[in-house]
Amino acid sequence: MNISTSLRRAKAPLALTAAVMLAASACGGGDADSGGSGDELSGTVKVDGSSTVAPLTSAASEFYAEEQSKVRVTVATSGTGGGFKKFCVGETDISNASRPIKDEEIKTCADNDVKYEQFSVANDGLSVVVSKDNDWADCLTVEQLKKIWEPGSKVNNWNQVDSKFPDEPLKLFGAGTDSGTFDYFTDAINGEEGASRTDYSGSEDDNVTVTGVSGTKGGMGYFGFSYYEENAAKLKLLQIDGGDGCVAPSVETVQDGTYKPLSRQLFIYPSAKALARPEVVDFVEYYVENNKKIAEDSKFIPLNAAQEKELQAALDKLKESAK
Repeated sequence: MNISTSLRRAKAPLALTAAVMLAASACGGGDADSGGSGDELSGTVKVDGSSTVAPLTSAASEFYAEEQSKVRVTVATSGTGGGFKKFCVGETDISNASRPIKDEEIKTCADNDVKYEQFSVANDGLSVVVSKDNDWADCLTVEQLKKIWEPGSKVNNWNQVDSKFPDEPLKLFGAGTDSGTFDYFTDAINGEEGASRTDYSGSEDDNVTVTGVSGTKGGMGYFGFSYYEENAAKLKLLQIDGGDGCVAPSVETVQDGTYKPLSRQLFIYPSAKALARPEVVDFVEYYVENNKKIAEDSKFIPLNAAQEKELQAALDKLKESAK
């Protein structure tokens, strides 16, 4: 609900606010620790979309189950683009997204009268990783990454990246084209969303990238920071030089903006129709109110102080207006 920053593109539809207020009123309130109404709820909340955001929403659902054990939250991973395809025709209640909704997706939602809200729920530092056996590369510049990943690139050996690097075949793994991670990485590194060489192993499942890079001495891949942290024993994290020196992704460097250009926000999109159901609005309120605990538990980077203040202010205003 980080509304004051617009959360990139879409504006909150007035109909959504009314639906949320109505559902929240039906639920009753809830304190910031529990995020629940105190009443036992039941039903199913359908979530799909980004594989990057999936562990975050899964953690939220596990914590929420301690408050509302009869509410079933299902979390699928068809990628950010795949998730919006389902969401914008009304097949899901919430869409996980590692990028903002695109103009064409906004149109599809509008054509199907699917109204929604954007919530920023965590930060992420897109991470570039190599094999543990890679003892030559510690930091790459944005220019070097572009040389590797740009459309038509024929770089297939590490010594083509830097003459000081060994004669070692370079094998690339990364996000599939339905992934918001793919969109963000290509925009940040190649200067155009979707612009990428095609001769790499792509998948919307980040675990496939982990397996590929960790099993290939000359491998390289990219995905969200949480996937690196979960697999740090198998992978080596590279620092990135965005123009001001080599910086590795971390809580501090993502929150203060020094890890660039691969820092980003992560989102969930609830639909207005879904939020009219008490179990959905209760889950979403829990997710928002406990975002820091959820982010830390799932190894994501929590919102910074300014983002947290904006998020809480928006939630407080919503609750007050719903009384």
